[in-house]
Amino acid sequence: MTEKLKIKVIKRNTVSAPPEPVAVEHRSKREAARQAVSTVKNWVSDFQARKRVETKAAFELLASKAQPIVL
Repeated sequence: MTEKLKIKVIKRNTVSAPPEPVAVEHRSKREAARQAVSTVKNWVSDFQARKRVETKAAFELLASKAQPIVL
C-alpha cells in the first residue's frame, strides 16, 4: 500500500440540510386517463384528416391523367 489515501474532513456546522422536496402536482387517475384519451383522439383525427387530403389529391391526379372514353 504505497498509495496515500485521501480523507475528506467535513465539519458538523458546514453540512447543509437536504433541500425540501418540491410539491408535485398529482392528478387523479380519472384526469390522467381523460388526458390520455384526448391525446389519442387528436392523433387519430389528425391522421384521418391527412389521409383524406392525400386520397383526394390522388384521385384528382388520376382523374386528370385519365382520357375520356369516346364511343
